[in-house]
Amino acid sequence: MKKFKWSYLYLAVVFLLLYTPIFYLIFYSFNAGGTMNEFTGFTWENYQAVFDDTRLIIIVLNTFFLAFLSALIATMIGTFGAMGIYYTKKRQARTALLSANNILLVSPDVIIGASFLIFFTLIGFSLGFQSVLLSHIAFSIPIVVLMVLPKLQEMNDSMVDAARDLGASNFQVVKNIILPFLSPGIIAGYFMAFTYSLDDFAVTFFVTGNGFTTLSVEIYSRARQGISLEINALSALVFLFSMILVVGYYFISKDNTSRKVRKNRREAREGTKLG
Repeated sequence: MKKFKWSYLYLAVVFLLLYTPIFYLIFYSFNAGGTMNEFTGFTWENYQAVFDDTRLIIIVLNTFFLAFLSALIATMIGTFGAMGIYYTKKRQARTALLSANNILLVSPDVIIGASFLIFFTLIGFSLGFQSVLLSHIAFSIPIVVLMVLPKLQEMNDSMVDAARDLGASNFQVVKNIILPFLSPGIIAGYFMAFTYSLDDFAVTFFVTGNGFTTLSVEIYSRARQGISLEINALSALVFLFSMILVVGYYFISKDNTSRKVRKNRREAREGTKLG
């Protein structure tokens, strides 16, 4: 019983340390004083300033478009990459592929960003939206692979064998059996890739150029010029959007789980009737 109470206390302390700076930032986004030294009065002016800043709005839209697109492409590549790793017959080859996949996960972001910058410079690839997009896809793919692989390991391979025995083609097996079973892992991989792309700074800082920038890089450059409560307001809006995404992902996952449970119960009832 004591251990149970201490675990809750530990979680409370962890969440307090994580969320206190965020709520402190949000609290001062409503400050009319213009600084974070003293709260002098409530105002919406900082949020109005965000929406009046056309350049900032364009950067926000570019950042979210980049995150959506890079996560989508990385999810498609990562899903089939996980399938390729899982169905590799030789154990050594499978281990080598998985190790190569994990390199970008364990490497520091500064090293990854510098490597991409050197690579793009050597091949003469101009820095801008395309270079940032390719970089975000590259470091998002391993995340998707690690989200999808556990679902592949949970899957009963007899379903695939039965489908092949019934004459299903490889495309039909992937479309009707493998992908539906992997959908929870695919959705989780997409959301993880999206959030990693959305808040990435180090890699983006190295490979951005030609007037293109993302929200994290813009906030960094503005923060160096001095504290502005417009940044607080913008951060509060991004945090709110992230919370909406988390809640949406929770309900999507819950709905998928409920459908799966209902399907299993229906199949069990049908099996009982047949028996």
